[in-house]
Amino acid sequence: MGNEESTVVDDSTPPSVLESRTMEGVAKYIKDHEVKKIVVMVGAGISTSAGIPDFRSPDTGLYANLEFLDLEEPEQVFDISFFRENPKPFYALAKELYPGRYRPTIAHSFIKLLYDKGMLLKHFTQNIDCLERQAGVPGDMIVEAHGSFATQRCIDCQKAFPDDQMREHVAQASIPHCPDCNGLVKPDIVFFGEALPREFFEERSKPELAELCIVMGTSLTREPPRVLINMEKVGGLGSRADDVLLLGDCDAGVRKFAKAMGWEEELEALWEKTNPDPKDRERKMRPWRTAMNN
Repeated sequence: MGNEESTVVDDSTPPSVLESRTMEGVAKYIKDHEVKKIVVMVGAGISTSAGIPDFRSPDTGLYANLEFLDLEEPEQVFDISFFRENPKPFYALAKELYPGRYRPTIAHSFIKLLYDKGMLLKHFTQNIDCLERQAGVPGDMIVEAHGSFATQRCIDCQKAFPDDQMREHVAQASIPHCPDCNGLVKPDIVFFGEALPREFFEERSKPELAELCIVMGTSLTREPPRVLINMEKVGGLGSRADDVLLLGDCDAGVRKFAKAMGWEEELEALWEKTNPDPKDRERKMRPWRTAMNN
């Protein structure tokens, strides 16, 4: 995304491409230029309203709430060397984080809406939760920079492991082994000590082809206009004349984006399709920590 200065441009600096540094300005740019190449980059902040914690927040983050695993360091749960010696803590955690427990947020449905409209060039995520997939974004449109629970394989012979069997093992917090070599099986999540997925390096130049970049819920830091939807300013976002900052909740930000585009009803209808209980539209998925304590 570049190595710009972190100073935010002031109001006296006119945008160079956008009519104004507002969502209405972004919407006009998209419509006037018939934008069809949007890259979305997201992090943990896009999933927190679903009940999934980020990793490092001092009190509410994942690492801050792993006392029940009795680890010397919470990061050990995602360390490949530790996993080889003791996979039980990871599978105790995996039971609570595995796809299916949490509903995608409206921000995930917004990404699906971009795809449905033929505007999504590529979606990059730091998350392992698969909520984009659950919202209906095809796997080949997603680059999971840290891997995900979507697939799994033996850590020794690399043979793929069946999804249904993996789901059963995770539900029982039991340890799956490879039927060929008896090696440990784990989801294709990037652990400490492992390389990033090949797809990340193959697709990392995609932002250079984008007509618009949308960054949500992450500290991720070319010249298309960029929209940051995040709780706080990050990296160099805000330093360019055509950067638009929507500081606050990701869900509220995408609703504002959809309103500017005239997509409000489409977005809400698409999100409603992910509701596991249509009779209770306001139901919130129970927080992950409550689930762990049951």
